[in-house]
Amino acid sequence: MLFLHCVRRLSALGLVVASVGAVTVNETASVYTFANDRVSFNVVKRNGYIQNLLLDGISVLGSVSATYALPDFPSKGFALTASPAVEIVQGTDYAGIVVTDNSTDSGSLVQRSWFLRDGETGLHSFVRLGYYNAAQPFKGALGEVRTMFRPNGGPWTTLVTNAEQWAPIPGAEATSKQVQVQDATWYLGLTPSDAYVQQESDYWTKYTFADNQTNKAHGLYGHSADGNPIGAWWVVNQKDTFFGGPFHVDLMVDGIIYNKQSTGHGGATSPNITYGFDRTFGPQFLYLNRGQNASVHDLLADAERYADPAWNSDFYDEIAPHVPGYVPSSSRGTFAAHVQVPAKGKNVIATLSANGVHFQDSAADTTAYQYWVTDVHGGEINIDRVKAGTYRLTVSASGIFGDYVQDNVVIQSGKRTYVKATWVPESAGQELWRIGIPDKTSGEFKNGWERDLSHPLQPSKYRIYWGAWDFPTEFPGGVNFTIGKSVESRDWNYVHWSQYGGTYTRNNTVTDINRWTINFHIDAHTARKLTFNSVATFTIQLAGARTTAGNTDANQGDYPSFPINTYVNDQAESLSWTIQPYDSSSCGERSAISCHLLSQKFQFPGTWLKKGDNRFVLELPHAAPVYVQYDALRLELQ
Repeated sequence: MLFLHCVRRLSALGLVVASVGAVTVNETASVYTFANDRVSFNVVKRNGYIQNLLLDGISVLGSVSATYALPDFPSKGFALTASPAVEIVQGTDYAGIVVTDNSTDSGSLVQRSWFLRDGETGLHSFVRLGYYNAAQPFKGALGEVRTMFRPNGGPWTTLVTNAEQWAPIPGAEATSKQVQVQDATWYLGLTPSDAYVQQESDYWTKYTFADNQTNKAHGLYGHSADGNPIGAWWVVNQKDTFFGGPFHVDLMVDGIIYNKQSTGHGGATSPNITYGFDRTFGPQFLYLNRGQNASVHDLLADAERYADPAWNSDFYDEIAPHVPGYVPSSSRGTFAAHVQVPAKGKNVIATLSANGVHFQDSAADTTAYQYWVTDVHGGEINIDRVKAGTYRLTVSASGIFGDYVQDNVVIQSGKRTYVKATWVPESAGQELWRIGIPDKTSGEFKNGWERDLSHPLQPSKYRIYWGAWDFPTEFPGGVNFTIGKSVESRDWNYVHWSQYGGTYTRNNTVTDINRWTINFHIDAHTARKLTFNSVATFTIQLAGARTTAGNTDANQGDYPSFPINTYVNDQAESLSWTIQPYDSSSCGERSAISCHLLSQKFQFPGTWLKKGDNRFVLELPHAAPVYVQYDALRLELQ
């Protein structure tokens, strides 16, 4: 079995090797109990919750009365019923349970499936949602759907987002004395001896531990009573049933481990639910592991080995008749391509997503699936196990403005689709200057990827509450950036605030920061091209923008939309771009550097420029609760 093969390779780390035994199912008046040689758990009959989850006799959920693993619907789009139907499934080396909540009143269907195999220390999870209400065929946006591993106590001491981002869980004294500074964000500096405060930050927020959909596994780390390290992880082995593409950011862990099937975080598009909607999310793998003397990174690396769509594919095909909506191997094909990427392109990502729309908006097609590879080298792209259908191919690369996009890529069951193409980069003439790296993030700028060297774990500053980096002190009057002299990582902030404050350390609101200046020089040779026929092109790529719509797309607040105005030298007329409510994302304020991606090009007469010193002013509305995060900017001349 694949699991045992992987475990043997990891024996040098001291990870516990499973012995294969039968999976048993027992029933009492209130619960079903599933067990193999190492893992056991109860499924509560009245609600389908998982409780009393044990690894080698160790309770990983803590107190039974308050803990569970289950799907959750904060947006109230779906709900569980009081008397779900249950199907017990047993095979030669596995057992599972399918719990169906079919609300005949509302027309909504929720189906939760959990499977346990011989020799594996984890549970395979699926969630199916359906809507069949002909009387009310339009249900609205799906909103947030998540499956949670929610412990109450247990052996856990450490939150783990990925190999780079992890930190101790704040202690009881720190949380008892915490001071709230914004939603889900607290100041913990009143307890300086707390491990989190000492190692990570004076501020705690769940958004510190977010990640995008390239995440392979995330979870909790701790020690059992015998002192041995133990881990619990959501392994995202298949992401094709999610929405939003590889850059979509969401919560991973905050004491609860999240598996987010749908969300509006980061300005993500939410599926619109109408009559006939029926989608199965998964599988994902809730994995438990132990290892003598194993570090956080050892146990995480073990979990990440299973983040492979091909892993356990034969098993998933076997149980497919019991999981309606799961796409078996017989209905999948293979995609391959060679795309000649522009010479300066780095960190190339290829994405297959809903045909005809940007990959971040794939939820516009509620039947769409998504696939990507993040390690494209030499332009060679290979994606296996793609659901048959028609897709958009998008190729992105750090350092290149825009993307390569090709629609109508057809995948057929059991066949290989091959595409050969050349990506011709966007160009509007001679590039006069650029600010930033076009990589769909604002991370290269000050307080982005930059490390907080005042704490031993040295987190990236963007992950910490934004109020920790006092913008008016760092940039009095706003950014004033000079091409050729200023440095992006020092002289350009990761967020362009219209106003700033208050924060924990600042009681007032600063409003004279909404205008940022770019200074640049045009030499005599270039100035000869500034004729009446010349055209300048100014490109702004945004990694995020926040209106008073927040993440809702709703026309709410005083600034549900707002303009970004660019003034060129002394021209009275600005280059104006209006950010709409559906463009909005609560990004920087929620510890993110990449959310809903936006781009705009302006063309204007080359004669607006001049020989010698020139100036652009980027202006947001004055004293408004809005901001933008620049990905990259570029000026070209034709």
